[in-house]
Amino acid sequence: MLEIKNVSKTFFPHTVNEVAALKNISLKIDEGSFTCIIGTNGSGKSTLLNAVAGSFEPDRGEIILDGNKITKWPEYKRALHIGRVFQNPFAGTAADMTIAENIVLAMRRGRTRNLSRAVTKAVRAEMAERVSMLRMGLETRLDNPIGTLSGGQRQALTLLMATWLKPKLLLLDEHTAALDPKTAAKVADLTRFIIEKDKLTALMVTHSMQQAVDLPDRIVMMHKGSIIADFRDEMKHRVRIPDLMRIFDRVQKRDLFDQSVADMLAVQYL
Repeated sequence: MLEIKNVSKTFFPHTVNEVAALKNISLKIDEGSFTCIIGTNGSGKSTLLNAVAGSFEPDRGEIILDGNKITKWPEYKRALHIGRVFQNPFAGTAADMTIAENIVLAMRRGRTRNLSRAVTKAVRAEMAERVSMLRMGLETRLDNPIGTLSGGQRQALTLLMATWLKPKLLLLDEHTAALDPKTAAKVADLTRFIIEKDKLTALMVTHSMQQAVDLPDRIVMMHKGSIIADFRDEMKHRVRIPDLMRIFDRVQKRDLFDQSVADMLAVQYL
């Protein structure tokens, strides 16, 4: 379904701010799988999601989605096939428009637009039925501006809108990080429900070790722009939070050791 082949990206090359964000990344995501990417700050996990979404073009490598080479496709063209939910609950929606109007935009993504009425009686009935699945009572508030909702309600609707047309790939970029723990757990459960119900292929970035263990069927760990661990199949079923934390601890200690050696050598040769 999704194949990332030898993708590299360096920001601010040949300057003091140079950052090698992705280093020859290769990753295959099977159709219908739910993969989670974890890693420390600056590991490259969100950068990898942005590369797939088309926020920038990689320096090298290819990105293939459902057999199509999309490496050079602009972001708007990829959006026809990729649904995305951001960390900020207020991203991806129009605050002053109603819930119904926001949903209509999601329903018509990639389709030809005309001057006919968008929110018909039939469309409204479909909206109410699908929004009721969220169990937040929002099906009776379709005419309310979406900006008046809480962060959790808005993020749940954003998730529903991103999956309305059953995209070939769903990208989740720390989509519960800005929510309180109780709401985050509810949105996480909703995420798993929608992905399983619609048999979606999903790629999620998270800082939550609990979500990484509970939600997906595969965990990919990144560090400094590289993949350092890949838990799938039986390994994924056996892995626990302490196992993941030990790997984090090991790579961080290694980084501290490497830096101390570099500092020592620098002092010696001053």
